[in-house]
Amino acid sequence: MATGPGMTTVVPDSGIFDLPRNATPVKKTWQELRTAVKETRRMQTSLANKVPLEFTFRTILTENGPVERLYFLGVYGSGRENTLLYTDISLDNSVGSDSQLQWQPMLESFQATPHLGLFSKEEQLLRERKRMGAFGITSYDIDLQSGRFVFPACSSLFTCTDSSLANQPVFPDEIGSQCNGIRMDAKLCPGNNNIMAFVNNNDLWITNIETGDETRLTYQHKGDGASLSEDPKSAGVASYIVQEEFDRYTGYWWQPSAKTDQDGSQTLRMLYEEVDESDVEILHITSPSGADKDVDEYRYPRAGTANAECTLKLLEITIEADGKFGAVVDKCLPEPLSNLFDWSPEYTVRCDWTPCGKYVWAQLLSRNQQQIALVLIPLACFVPLDADLTSRNDTSTDRQIQVIYEEESDVWINVHDHLYFFPQTIESEISFIWSSEKTGYRHLYYVTASLQPCNNGFQDPAMETYDKQSSTLKSRILKCQALTSGSSAVCCKEIWVDETRQLVYYVGLHDTPLEEHLYVVSYINPSEPVRLTESGYSHTVEMSLDCNVFVSVFSSISCPPSAKVYKVSHTGSEITSQIVGTLLEPAAVYNQYQPPEIFQYKSDSSGCTMYGLLYKPHQIEQGKKYPTVVFVYGGPQVQLVTNSYKGIKLLRLHTLASLGYVVMVLDGRGSYNRGLEFEARIKHCMGTVEIEDQVEGLQWIASNTDCIDLSRVAIHGWSYGGYLSLMGLAQRPDVFKVSIAGAPVTSWNIYDTGYTERYMDTPRNNVQGYKEGSVLHYVRSFPNE
Repeated sequence: MATGPGMTTVVPDSGIFDLPRNATPVKKTWQELRTAVKETRRMQTSLANKVPLEFTFRTILTENGPVERLYFLGVYGSGRENTLLYTDISLDNSVGSDSQLQWQPMLESFQATPHLGLFSKEEQLLRERKRMGAFGITSYDIDLQSGRFVFPACSSLFTCTDSSLANQPVFPDEIGSQCNGIRMDAKLCPGNNNIMAFVNNNDLWITNIETGDETRLTYQHKGDGASLSEDPKSAGVASYIVQEEFDRYTGYWWQPSAKTDQDGSQTLRMLYEEVDESDVEILHITSPSGADKDVDEYRYPRAGTANAECTLKLLEITIEADGKFGAVVDKCLPEPLSNLFDWSPEYTVRCDWTPCGKYVWAQLLSRNQQQIALVLIPLACFVPLDADLTSRNDTSTDRQIQVIYEEESDVWINVHDHLYFFPQTIESEISFIWSSEKTGYRHLYYVTASLQPCNNGFQDPAMETYDKQSSTLKSRILKCQALTSGSSAVCCKEIWVDETRQLVYYVGLHDTPLEEHLYVVSYINPSEPVRLTESGYSHTVEMSLDCNVFVSVFSSISCPPSAKVYKVSHTGSEITSQIVGTLLEPAAVYNQYQPPEIFQYKSDSSGCTMYGLLYKPHQIEQGKKYPTVVFVYGGPQVQLVTNSYKGIKLLRLHTLASLGYVVMVLDGRGSYNRGLEFEARIKHCMGTVEIEDQVEGLQWIASNTDCIDLSRVAIHGWSYGGYLSLMGLAQRPDVFKVSIAGAPVTSWNIYDTGYTERYMDTPRNNVQGYKEGSVLHYVRSFPNE
């Protein structure tokens, strides 16, 4: 195939399956198109089901010594749904070898998906928010010390224990319950692996797996058929906005350890979030099926309207020596955390415990998402609900909320998962790893903050001397050392810290914005990061807790996903990775599968380097021009153009190419992983520059490939891409003749607060931006054809 400057051609391997082959676009019957789509879906399912996920490392003792056991989810044998699997890795004997690691089933075969795939309403909504398409076991919790698992299956909860002395596979035991309805978000207690918590009907419960005892912890939700307007509260469940826009899907957190008294009883603690949606608007949506009722009710916070109110609380649960549940004490903070700041935090986007269990921490974000604070909350700040909340004069550090980091941005703050607390060696200081985009690109920082007593904890609002400004907390940073730098980003994903060798491991885009790799850098004497994964691929990584071994699922534009396990080796100051086994060989690509070409060019209008993908018609004829589809997303938080396999999620684009169409994909300004300035070009003006970039990319491709018929161009996308598909047709009917818009946003006034206000501010503050960013504003511009 001919290529223009800045383009890369890849030659696919041959495989065993066929897709439709057409040298020229011929009008197809509906049955022919339906057959092509069904074949594409079949191949997507076949490829996706082969890729393992949800990895956990655990060291176990065997007759031959310690072995690293890797648990994961995947489809075993001829099965059709995910199940719990494992493989054993002998690090001493297999370093440097590339032997095949055998998949072993942890469980005896049983159906994990509800009959006919019918999920409860709660399960279905969670699957949608997580963009989850897999069936079977989709998540699990494990106690690494005992090997006990808890996982949801078949609309119930199950448990099993992996003992190095036990024979696998085992048949899991169902955990009985007196609850009505589905039990969600089950977690084992780190301080007592016999105790499991879960959410049922928007309240928290616990059960003793061994004895079967069960008790309800919170009573925020009425249930019993109460209407949505009469039943606005929940406990242990993240609000809709926090789930949908900030990717936090839990609303409770066990303390890492438990206190055991001399009589054998234990005190367990659980941080949880109470959510009150009283002020959130209720929408009435007609049910498409009409089977149960004609109208469904949902609470939905449109841009500019009220969000849910969220409050952090603490439960103290007594477990008697015989395992029975004793007293439960519900505690709260004297006043909401938002009252401590003059900028009124709106969202609690992340929270948990410090590893020592001495503090609770929370990341608080302003409504306009331009200010964030990391706060540390001593346990003594939580008091029983019936206590006198205004008699707080103690200013010692164990009763003072501390702000240990805060940041402002004139663009917006992208929430991340980079937070690692080090053990306290000085009582008045705390150190942690954090990341920030304050330089324009996300980088890691080693931060030390002071915990000295201050007169800024909770003050009594009833006192005449109360002054909100004086009670505003301020961080006291002693050190903030950059560990990475430059014009390339650290990804927002998990980090791993090796305290023994004083190293931090992370996923970044230092080599190219198209490939994610695992890097390592010293957090004491930072220098140039070391890449540990193979170039030419994009990697998804999970490491062991001791940072000695990791698994990578990787692929390229022409190579389907494969998975390998590596050991991290240290020779003097040199750090390398060595393969210890292959977990998944790349699947044979389908016969006639032609991967897209990656292209890049420098934009004349913006001066930015643009990256794109080009699918050419199969059996393309030199000099012949073909109808073209511009496939677009174009919005923030998403990157379509990467050096990773597109034969799963974007296989339909290959189908279009097989039917005789050119398909172009371009990540324009506003898309992800190119730095904050590149992403922020759409601030307050969504639906403007995105189309300019798509048109410029289309014209560049047309002038460099000579295969595009510019008189026959369609634009297609989903979600934000559906929105831009409509905007493209309305704004540039001279370029786009057809729009295929999937699930588009047509007016930002009716989209949710967390997403819309991050980029557009509120409708009141940005009237013109909302008007010009609405598809409805351009209705008269749509072509008549």
